[in-house]
Amino acid sequence: MENLEGLRSGDQGGSRTLESRAARVRARANWMRRRLLKMIVDAGQGHPGGDLSATDVVASLYFDILRIDPANPRAPDRDRFVMSKGHCTGALYSALAGAGFFAEAELDTYLQPSSRLNGHPNRNYLPGVETNTGPLGHGLPVATGIAVAGQIDGADYRVFALTGDGELQEGSMWEAAMFAGHRGLGNLTVIVDRNRLQQGARTEDTNALEPLADKWRAFGWEVAGVDGHDPAALLAALDDACLPRSKPRCIIASTIKGKGVSFMEDQAGWHHGVPNAGQYAQALAELDAEMNR
Repeated sequence: MENLEGLRSGDQGGSRTLESRAARVRARANWMRRRLLKMIVDAGQGHPGGDLSATDVVASLYFDILRIDPANPRAPDRDRFVMSKGHCTGALYSALAGAGFFAEAELDTYLQPSSRLNGHPNRNYLPGVETNTGPLGHGLPVATGIAVAGQIDGADYRVFALTGDGELQEGSMWEAAMFAGHRGLGNLTVIVDRNRLQQGARTEDTNALEPLADKWRAFGWEVAGVDGHDPAALLAALDDACLPRSKPRCIIASTIKGKGVSFMEDQAGWHHGVPNAGQYAQALAELDAEMNR
C-alpha cells in the first residue's frame, strides 16, 4: 500500500499531459479509497457507498483542478469547492489531508469525541471546508451565492459543487439552478454524482430524475455527461468547465455506488455501513490489485 508521502513525492516535475495528470489522479483516488475505508472501520460508522462513488471526482478536483493553497486556505482568489452531499466526509477529509490542509494522522480521529472531523463538515473547525453541509439541498444554493458574489466583484475564482443525485429531489436545488441560469453564472460548475442509488432504493423508483440533462438545460445550463470513474474523461470535462463561458455548467458523472469494492458496488445497503474484518481485508486486496494493474 503506497503511503501519502510516496504519492506526494511523485507530484513534482514530469509531463503535464492529460495521460500523466490522469495517472496521478488515479493513484490519489486509490489512496483515498483505502484511507476512507480505514476511517470508517476505525470509527464504526460512515457512508462508504457514496464516498466511493464520489472519490474520483473529488480526487480530480483537489489534486489537479482546484486553485487552492493549503497554507492560506482563505485566500481571496482561491477556487471554492462545496461538498453538497455533506454526509460523504470520508472522501472530503481524505482529499483535504492528501492536499495538505491538515496532517494525515488526524484522519485517525474521524467521528471521535472532540474531533474536528465530524460526520458533516464544519467550516468553523476545519481548514479547506467552505461551508457546513449535511442536510441535503443546502450546498448548491450556497455555491450559487458564492458564484454571484464573484460575479458582482469581478473575481476570477471558480466555484465547484458536488451533489448527490438523490439530493436533486430537494426543491432548493432547482431554485438555485434556476437562479444560476438566470444570472448566467459562468463561474459555477456542478458535478452530479449520478450513481442512481439513494438511501434504501434507486432514485428512479423513489422520484424519477430522468431526463436529467434536459432539466438542467431547461434552466439555462450547459450540460456534459462523463464517466465519473475515468480520470482522463473527468479532467477533460473539468478543463472545459474552467474555460470562460456565459452559462453555468453541469457535469453529470455516471458513477457506481461503492466503486472499487466488489461487494459494495451498486448496493443501496452500503449507503451507510461498516465492513467487518474479512470484508475490509477483501476491499484492501481488491484496491491493491486495481492499483497494480
